[in-house]
Amino acid sequence: MTNSKNKTIERLASGHRMCPGCSIPVALKTILNSIDDPIITSNATGCSEICFGMYPFTAFKTPWIHSLFENSPSVISGLEALWKAKKRKKQLSAQEKKIKFLSIGGDGAVSDIGFQWLSGALERNTNALFVCFDNEGFMNTGNQRSSSTPLFSSTSTSPSGKLNQRKPLTEIMAAHKIPFSAQTTAAHFADLKQKAKKAFSITGPCFLNILCSCPTNWKNNPQESLEILKKAVETNFWPLFEVENGKWKINQKPIKKLPIEEFLKKQKRFNHLLKPENKVLLQKLQQEVDQNFNDLLAMENLKK
Repeated sequence: MTNSKNKTIERLASGHRMCPGCSIPVALKTILNSIDDPIITSNATGCSEICFGMYPFTAFKTPWIHSLFENSPSVISGLEALWKAKKRKKQLSAQEKKIKFLSIGGDGAVSDIGFQWLSGALERNTNALFVCFDNEGFMNTGNQRSSSTPLFSSTSTSPSGKLNQRKPLTEIMAAHKIPFSAQTTAAHFADLKQKAKKAFSITGPCFLNILCSCPTNWKNNPQESLEILKKAVETNFWPLFEVENGKWKINQKPIKKLPIEEFLKKQKRFNHLLKPENKVLLQKLQQEVDQNFNDLLAMENLKK
């Protein structure tokens, strides 16, 4: 955000406890600074809550509330309902009328434990931005698999590789027919900022699914975190796309699509897939990635 003298005012302080190379702080800082309006944040239990808000400290310079693992969407729904009531009663100042509402959590909180709470908030048409920091597992508690964990990824509860496909969370949110649902990464700053700004400008529930690196459990070099996220897009493993009022749009199509190995090879959680004896599994993952992108192209080409 900026003040009256056009100076940038950071809404997230440095000195938090996130692991080196974690890209959640990059994503959150981009979202909080995407607009100048006041923002109230509800934060589900998880890495971001513990590392940004461990009592008696906080990295937030804006109003922030810690929810349970599952109910961040409901907490922000309650705050938004209170705001609406005060607005109807003309009890808000001009600045308070501009307040935006933000609910954040990891894929464990959003895609799994709090999934029904999020779905309910969307169905109720809560005027808020709901964000998933997707690092593809329950990372805060030791790298257990989640529904967002990719096929064949090694975790503490699937050490030989997860045998199920990941949940298509962004598509599921779009199926709620909300005004705006989008997918991006913490490394694509311009895309993330543009989508966050658009989401805050829309009346009604909006959703952002942001791929965020976790060097601790992806087992990658922290200095290569953002580069790995870029490879996720260049291989079509994690396409950048949005669905606005039912219209699907791919925001970036690789000029030269890279093979899935380019995303996998710097993460030790996928080491087993790169062994010669697992070539068939690698091919199966490549086929899944290709099919998912073809499905996305088909949705983009649908005429309304």
